[in-house]
Amino acid sequence: MIALIQRVSEASVKVEGQIVGEINKGLLVLLGVEKGDDEAKAKRLVERVTTYRVFSDDDDKMNLNVKQVGGSVLVVSQFTLPADTKKGTRAGFSKGALPADAERLYEYFSQQCAGVVPTEQGQFAADMKVSLINDGPVTFWLQA
Repeated sequence: MIALIQRVSEASVKVEGQIVGEINKGLLVLLGVEKGDDEAKAKRLVERVTTYRVFSDDDDKMNLNVKQVGGSVLVVSQFTLPADTKKGTRAGFSKGALPADAERLYEYFSQQCAGVVPTEQGQFAADMKVSLINDGPVTFWLQA
């Protein structure tokens, strides 16, 4: 399971022109689910995402996590993250979980996040338009 996290001052996701999720200060999480991922991996990744220190403290050092700054999380499903890009000019998607498994784990991940910090979601498998202001920019690739 992969989470590409971006520190944002605001982010939103639209489906068919309608906002389905939006946050102010917090983390945009692009979530990719791989074959073999399970609830234990999702839970571990939630722990990593919500405790990863990406926000600045009073000394301008990245020592604070999203919980400590009162931030939120916007989770967006991203089936391209587990893509195989090692060769050629077109990605292979054989590493990704089957859609039913990916959706179940995406929902589980989002629910677990919501138990820790305010959490919004995109819409699984939809054509989404994501807007964000990446603060920094600060972007990290986390895996569980």
